[in-house]
Amino acid sequence: MERIIFAIILVVANWCVSPAAAQSYYEPERGTATRSALMDAIRPHVEWDLGQPIEFVVNDLRVSGDVAFASLAPQRPGGAPIDLRDTPWYRRNWDPNSDFMDFMDGTHTEALYRRMRDTWVAVHFAIGATDVWYAWDEYCPEYRSVIPEWCK
Repeated sequence: MERIIFAIILVVANWCVSPAAAQSYYEPERGTATRSALMDAIRPHVEWDLGQPIEFVVNDLRVSGDVAFASLAPQRPGGAPIDLRDTPWYRRNWDPNSDFMDFMDGTHTEALYRRMRDTWVAVHFAIGATDVWYAWDEYCPEYRSVIPEWCK
């Protein structure tokens, strides 16, 4: 019986110090000012590359203090997918000798934000990245609290 109690204590203690339990971020709820401000901060960047209008499916949204992280799926209103070949980004970068779109992973977008005074700013972002660019050693000291699984 003592072994069972000891085992239960070990499991509970291990759970309490796990990364999920030590999580220091939260997800702003739909309809909150913070969530709207974060979407509004990235929207002009995404619209510049993918065209207007844009709405986002939020895959992951994390806020901790004055930093935030978002993983988003841009789409046209009503859920229509975005054809990359019909975007301002494609027209600006089109090269008939290269199919650089082979190096993109669709339109998914990640962003790292910083709150400056009362405004959220999308400081770093990527559309269609094929790597975990935000886990870069230069970003981790500032953004570790919102991407702890990538910044060890």
